[in-house]
Formats: sequence, C-alpha cells, structure tokens
Amino acid sequence: QVELVESGGRLVQTGESLTLSCEVTGLPFSNYAMAWFRQAPGTEREFVGVITWSGGAGTIYYADSVKGRFTISRDNAKSTVFLQMNNLKPEDTALYHCAAEYEPKIYGENYYRYSQVYDYWGQGTQVTVSS
Repeated sequence: QVELVESGGRLVQTGESLTLSCEVTGLPFSNYAMAWFRQAPGTEREFVGVITWSGGAGTIYYADSVKGRFTISRDNAKSTVFLQMNNLKPEDTALYHCAAEYEPKIYGENYYRYSQVYDYWGQGTQVTVSS
C-alpha cells in the first residue's frame, strides 16, 4: 500500500517561514521524483517544485512564483521530501500536496509541471498566510 502523508501546514503571517514534510511509504522512494503542488480555492492546481533522483543526486526545478523563496529537498533514508518556504505571502495560501512520479530516467523541466505524470498523491496540508 502506497501512502504519501503531508504535514507542517498552519496559519502564519506575511513574511514568516514554514517547512512542509511529506513522508512516503510503500514504494522504493529513491526511484521516484518527488514534487509539490498547491491549489487555492477556485483555482487550478499549480506546480511548485520537484526534486528528481539519479546516481546519488537530484535535479530541482521550481515554478517562477517561488524561486528564491522556496527550497525543495529530500531525505531518502527517511523517505521524506521537504518544502522550505521563506518570506511567505498571502498568495501562497493553498492546500499543498506532494506527489510521486516513477523515474526510470530524468526528464526535462516541463515534464514535471503537469499533474497527470504523477503516480501517487497525498491528501494535502493547508498553508494559510494572513495579511
């Protein structure tokens, strides 16, 4: 049974920082690229970032809206992916999901932006940034 469980979301104020975690069970974690997406009420799901894994290293891609503020990382020994979020803004308010994509090879940046390529999803953790 594959499960992805996010945690760490909460209410914060503009400018504060927050770290989200996603713990994965039931699959060989290092064989999967791990991504974060977010969705605010009434909007489409938005790609945030992804970290691949191959040969002992990962390749990272970010959405333009979070570059310089968010950092994605992974701990393969703990089967966990993280999203460090700094200088949070009200427009970052959303339900944040992690997702796993089977990775026989590393794909180009645009591939990871589409939710359809991911094999497994977590339920999400809510981040709310007040003005």
